[in-house]
Amino acid sequence: MKKLINDPVDVVAESVAGFGAAHADIVRVVADPLHVVRRDAPVAGKVALVSGGGSGHEPLHAGYVGHGMLDAAVPGAVFTSPTPDRILAAMQAVDAGAGVLLIVKNYTGDVLNFETAAELAAAQGIDVRTVVTDDDVAVTDSLYTAGRRGTGGTVLVERIAGAAAERGDDLDAVASIAAAVNADARSMGVALTPCTVPHSGEPSFALAEDEMEFGIGIHGEPGRETLPMEAADRIVDRLLDVILPDLPFASGDRVLLMTDGMGGTPLAELYIAHRRASERLAEEGIEVVRSLVGDHVTALEMQGCALTVLRLDDERIELWDAPVQTASLRWRR
Repeated sequence: MKKLINDPVDVVAESVAGFGAAHADIVRVVADPLHVVRRDAPVAGKVALVSGGGSGHEPLHAGYVGHGMLDAAVPGAVFTSPTPDRILAAMQAVDAGAGVLLIVKNYTGDVLNFETAAELAAAQGIDVRTVVTDDDVAVTDSLYTAGRRGTGGTVLVERIAGAAAERGDDLDAVASIAAAVNADARSMGVALTPCTVPHSGEPSFALAEDEMEFGIGIHGEPGRETLPMEAADRIVDRLLDVILPDLPFASGDRVLLMTDGMGGTPLAELYIAHRRASERLAEEGIEVVRSLVGDHVTALEMQGCALTVLRLDDERIELWDAPVQTASLRWRR
């Protein structure tokens, strides 16, 4: 194992400290209990959005803290849910009286720990709603979940719900928008190599040089099947063959297409995949009106990609285009 680390025990704390130093104009890092909040939190009169989960998926979630997205992110150990005390501290730090929306990926540890934190916050008088993301179509259940996993669609939920909160929507409205975006998003990924968790020093699974894992999870958990390696266009078509009929998407739909890296895939290869995905959607009569390409929900240094397709309407496009200022997404339109 070769990694740019000091002691495996210190990976998360040192990484988050470095993130805070790099983006001090956007975020503040609280070391104990560890959480990241937007620099101007709490924002008076605004619904606060809080998310988090195991580290190793960077830039998710801390990279999306800031104006127009999350108010706080709570990192756990690598591939391990943050504890309720960290989550509660983040909620307390950003609550400005308008309530808190928790955005939780559907992994058993995350769901349980965020649920506990929500109960503790409610006992302190904080108004809380929770939306669980479950956009991955690869498997119904996995090593980490009961039901579908929350993956790339989580970023889109955080962005669009974050924009709704920024424009002044109340807690119920923001939660409704978040739930609706999750319901209209579908994702699936493929791994070309495994990843290695620092404290284990061993690859998370085994793949031969001529194999790929189809439908992989973001912790290296198995997908649908192990297949022979194929050309990029065929891989993309395989992913969309599962994604498109699941909602289902249909001719005339307008969509956002996210082509997501797993952490170790060159951007040039992601654009090759995005090119074919865009072509395939056009062949189906589906219009890609917004795109996002790059590393957004990763699995350490895993090579591969994931596609997320979200059905859009005028309101979602308006919210997506609204100003955002985070470490990993930023624009002013």
